[in-house]
Amino acid sequence: MFSQKVVLITGASSGIGAETAWEFSKQGASLVLTGRNKHNLDIVLEKCEQISPSKLRPIKVIADLNNEKDIEHIIDITIKHFKKLDVLINNAGILADGTIETTSLEQYDNIMKTNIRGPYYLTMLATPYLTENKGNIVNVSSVAGLRAFENTLSYCISKAALDQFTRCVALELAPKGVRVNAVNPGVIMTNIHLRAGMSQLEYTEYLKKCKVTHALGRVGEAKEVSSVITFLASDSASNITGATLPIDGGRHAMYPH
Repeated sequence: MFSQKVVLITGASSGIGAETAWEFSKQGASLVLTGRNKHNLDIVLEKCEQISPSKLRPIKVIADLNNEKDIEHIIDITIKHFKKLDVLINNAGILADGTIETTSLEQYDNIMKTNIRGPYYLTMLATPYLTENKGNIVNVSSVAGLRAFENTLSYCISKAALDQFTRCVALELAPKGVRVNAVNPGVIMTNIHLRAGMSQLEYTEYLKKCKVTHALGRVGEAKEVSSVITFLASDSASNITGATLPIDGGRHAMYPH
C-alpha cells in the first residue's frame, strides 16, 4: 500500500512509534525513523528490514525534538537520501504528573517543547515537501487532548494544543491537497507511564483501575493505534482531514475517573 512512499516517524524507538514503523514496513514503505535511544532504535530497524516485502532498511536519525538543529537535521537527511517526503508521523511525546499546585514551569516547558513545539517546527519544515507530493500528516495525540484529567495538567494542555494544531494546519493545507489528522489513544500498553516516574507497583494498580475507566474494560495495545495511523495515512482515508480520532476503548465517552 505504501510502496514508493517515504514515511518519517518520530519517537520510533519504542511503543506506538515502533509498532507504527513495523506496520508501515509490512506495507512496503521507505522509512526515516528518529528517536533518542540508539540501542532501541537499532532493534526497531532490524525488525523493519526483516518484515519489509523488499527488505528495505530504514534510515536512522538520532535526534531530540527539543533541539532545533536536530529537527532541521531530520529533514535534511530525509530529503538528501530520498529526495521527497510523503507522510509525516509526529509521534514523539512525554508524560509527567502534576497539578497546578505541584507542577513547575520547568515541567511545563519540557512537555510543551517535546509535545507541541517539536512537531510544530518539524511540520513547518516538512510542509513544502509534503505539498509537492500531496502527502499527509498524522499526529499522535491523546484522549487527554479531548477530555480533562487530574494530575496531568501540562500533558493535557500539550495534547489539546496538538489537537488544535491538527485542525488548523488541516484547514491551511487542504487547498494544497495535504491531509492532517490525529489519533487520540487512551491508556496503551507502553513504557510511557514508567518513564514518567511511576513505580512498577503503581503501574500495575493503575492498569487495574483502567478496567473501570475504559468502557471496553481494558487498556489498548500499540498495534491497535498503529493500524489506525496507517489507515489515516493511506488513500483509504482520502476524504478525512482535520479529524481527532479516539482509540481509547470508549474512555472519551465516560466521566473522567
